Amino acid sequence: MSFREETEEARDLKKPFLHTGSWYKLGSRQSSMMSSSQGIRDRSISVVACVLIVALGPIQFGFTNGYSSPTQSAITEDLGLSVSAFSLFGSLSNVGAMVGATASGQIAEYIGRKGSLMIASIPNVIGWLCISFAKDSSFLYMGRLLEGFGVGIISYTVPVYIAEISPHNMRGALGSVNQLSVTIGIMLAYLLGLFVNWRVLAVLGILPCLVLMPGLFFIPESPRWLAKMGKTEDFEASLQVLRGFEADISVEVNEIKRSVASASRRTTIRFSDLKQRRYWLPLMIGIGLLILQQLTGINGVLFYSSTIFESAGISSSNVATFGLGAVQVVATGVATWLVDKTGRRILLIISSSGLVISLLVVAVSFFIKDFVSNDSTLYTILGILAVVGVLGMTIAFSLGMGPIPWVIMSEILPVNIKGLAGSIATLSNWLFAWVVTLTANLLLDWSSGGTFTIYMVLCGFTLAFVAIWVPETKGRTLEEIQRSFR
Repeated sequence: MSFREETEEARDLKKPFLHTGSWYKLGSRQSSMMSSSQGIRDRSISVVACVLIVALGPIQFGFTNGYSSPTQSAITEDLGLSVSAFSLFGSLSNVGAMVGATASGQIAEYIGRKGSLMIASIPNVIGWLCISFAKDSSFLYMGRLLEGFGVGIISYTVPVYIAEISPHNMRGALGSVNQLSVTIGIMLAYLLGLFVNWRVLAVLGILPCLVLMPGLFFIPESPRWLAKMGKTEDFEASLQVLRGFEADISVEVNEIKRSVASASRRTTIRFSDLKQRRYWLPLMIGIGLLILQQLTGINGVLFYSSTIFESAGISSSNVATFGLGAVQVVATGVATWLVDKTGRRILLIISSSGLVISLLVVAVSFFIKDFVSNDSTLYTILGILAVVGVLGMTIAFSLGMGPIPWVIMSEILPVNIKGLAGSIATLSNWLFAWVVTLTANLLLDWSSGGTFTIYMVLCGFTLAFVAIWVPETKGRTLEEIQRSFR
């Protein structure tokens, strides 16, 4: 072989990896001396590194959710807000998220998963600055709306990106990192809220997005999105980096190409097509789970946990709130470890059952407290029991209903309607999050026991929905899951 032939062969080997920037330059095409175990390790490292970078988005999401709890008393005092005005502030992130969710699917389809995350970061940064420098409620509300818009895009794009880059045997665990990151963001807001005032806390909220934006330049785009856009060379290069430079990706490449080709034959979906089982069933399951996730009442508990703990008679409510956030992180971490071992469906059933039992304990505790003297021993015991029930609710939610609806949504939606259907599912989630967040403080003022009774009944309905409709998706490729609905 001549020197010229060697050079051309080397160039051909490297060509697929020259289209996506510095990430691809980090890996050289190693020889066949690499062992298969090393290849598997490289594949895991590549995918996990990508997931850790995009996980900064859900951390921002969680920080936004957790911000209102430790700051309620300080903001209402400094800016003279009423309970209803602060409830509006807390819920406006959900209003902004509904707008972001409406656009998220189309943005992610047209400019890619990375591009949509870049767009989502900008209003988040501006929103936090508006809150930090707010002198009245108008800037406070505007900042919350901007944050919500960015979070709405993040909440759809991150789970979809993770599902599309993950090997099927790691997809559940890596998909659960999305919710784990949300809980870490909530815990950080609770923790930092113990030490800094609300304006400084808002400035600290900028940090996840400031790290995410440059980090996006070092990860590959979703190979499935690239394939759908007809960028065959970039698609194969992206998949090769994600699976390892020595991995044989031919089978997965062909499967993705077949799936994309099948979807492209029917690019226009008529309303009548939604009557087909392949469309209506995954849509109902995906949207239903994301609505029921919010109807558990978890956002009402997380947004106003300090108020709930004060009602239960806990003097150090902010410390208890941080403890709640820490418990949620640990429980979600356990779910991340379990989801690819036990499966999605069984965890959802366990989670829903645990929510019903925990909410029953909280509701009964608050109902009895209304008839007990404040200085009695029973009153103290009931307060502790209510806190235990809230912790149990948080653990149960984190084991299933927190992470898994997002995982399943990203797995089951048909590829040819994924953008539109994903937007509808995410919008539905945020619409009901807004309803729960807006009403929670008012309901708690009406009756703490009654509020938790309502949430308990809705969790009972969730248990029935999961038992009847939700399939198991563990260990199946995205293409296999979508074929099972036909």
